[in-house]
Amino acid sequence: MTVTLAALAGLSLYAVDVSSQRARAASGCGAYESIGMGKYWLNNNTWGADNGGGSSCIWDNYRSCSTIGWGTAYEWSGGHTAVKSYAGSVLGRHWGWKSQETGLPVRISARTPVRSKWEYQVTESQDSVYNVAYDLWLHDKADADWQSDPRHEVMIWLARDGGAAPLGTRRETVQVDGAAWDLHVGDIGWNVYSFVRVRGTTSADLDLNDFLQALARRGLVAGSPSSAGGRPPYPP
Repeated sequence: MTVTLAALAGLSLYAVDVSSQRARAASGCGAYESIGMGKYWLNNNTWGADNGGGSSCIWDNYRSCSTIGWGTAYEWSGGHTAVKSYAGSVLGRHWGWKSQETGLPVRISARTPVRSKWEYQVTESQDSVYNVAYDLWLHDKADADWQSDPRHEVMIWLARDGGAAPLGTRRETVQVDGAAWDLHVGDIGWNVYSFVRVRGTTSADLDLNDFLQALARRGLVAGSPSSAGGRPPYPP
């Protein structure tokens, strides 16, 4: 089974744009292989590869100002509920920095807008398990290095299929940026807050800071610095 993600997006602090119609400028299928795209970079994150057999690939299509075009495809076998790979585009820190020109970190208390527009499509050769999400990492210090675990992780799930489910338990349904989201709370050594869109979508126009403020109003996060990256799918 093969799954390909393609999308189009742009944002102020970080952009995610994946379009399979454009020529590939660079590609890679190696474990944790990366492709630089200005202040962004693509990460072929295969942290769960031992859960099955197969591969994941990434490629870049284009970059224009704060908009990037990229794609990912994977083919895995093994337990369908175990994550094998999580390819994505990154802005800021992800267990280390690749660029100092990201505009990050920022404090939650500063209420800095983090605008993002994202359009994508998923093509499957057969039914699979995946999600499409943003992943934001919050730290207590601005100079977090590769050894520093976050204090909080905030995921914003735009869509899911095949029974993919977030960590933890559902706390409540909240309204953010004109849509309803189920908020799940879990712990994997740091707090994980997952906003799962009640009705999945293939496009988004969000201020990601609105989700952080929703957590702050509930006393779940304080005004800590944040380092963020958008990262699509959750392979089976």
